[in-house]
Amino acid sequence: MIAERTAAAADAPDAPDAPDAPAIDPATILEELTAGRIRAAEPDPTATNGWRVRPDVKAAILGCFTDPTPASWHVGPFAFRDRAAFVPIDPGPGRRVVPGGSAIRAGAHLEPGVVVMPPSYVNVGAWIGANTMIDSHVLVGSCAQIGAGVHLAAGVTIGGVLEPPGARPVIVEDGAFVGAGSRLLDGVLIRHGAVIGAGVILTGTSRLYDLVEEREITGTVDSPLVVPPDVVVVPGSRAAPGAWAEARGLSIDTTLIVKQRDAGTAARVALEDALR
Repeated sequence: MIAERTAAAADAPDAPDAPDAPAIDPATILEELTAGRIRAAEPDPTATNGWRVRPDVKAAILGCFTDPTPASWHVGPFAFRDRAAFVPIDPGPGRRVVPGGSAIRAGAHLEPGVVVMPPSYVNVGAWIGANTMIDSHVLVGSCAQIGAGVHLAAGVTIGGVLEPPGARPVIVEDGAFVGAGSRLLDGVLIRHGAVIGAGVILTGTSRLYDLVEEREITGTVDSPLVVPPDVVVVPGSRAAPGAWAEARGLSIDTTLIVKQRDAGTAARVALEDALR
């Protein structure tokens, strides 16, 4: 089963973006990821949407699961039990993991200045840029790429790519704000400076209605949704189709771009330097 999933990862739809390279050794991949020397996806202006996906990295991570040996760890009052390869890690000096039940899994990389509020979880392969705030009850899923100066507000879910398998990880670029309770799933790409309002749910195949440019932005399985830079996205609704639904006043949840980010918006979502 693992071998099949590892092979599938290497044949993922975004694989053409990745240059030919020898397979990565699962014995070293977690150390390389933790150190930030390898990423599951990396900025590349020549690649589709400016990001080059590394299916070989995901394949190597899956290879680490072939050893079922369990291990246990105790950190203060907390006990952890996982595959032996996936020890919870200290992300290093210059990062803050505030006490209270958070865990950073082996293979995750946090740049200096990152703050993780409790309880939160950062999964294998995730990369988090400098001075980003991971607020309480946030899940950063496997291989997710979070830029610098991002705020993931309380209760945000960033989906992963290992299970269920997905090709492109969720990507949130520099300076974006993701409001409380939002969910970003299935490879959605949030461009720099975008503001995602509280409670927004976006997947790779979502339909986004742009009220400013009067257009619809859609994603597909092979080409997940891209949210433009410096826009403000909020939850909305549209009428459900059909006479039966109309007679009952039914509507369907959707998402709306309501404006461009301006000075007022930037002030409301600014990170507090004193907390860094």
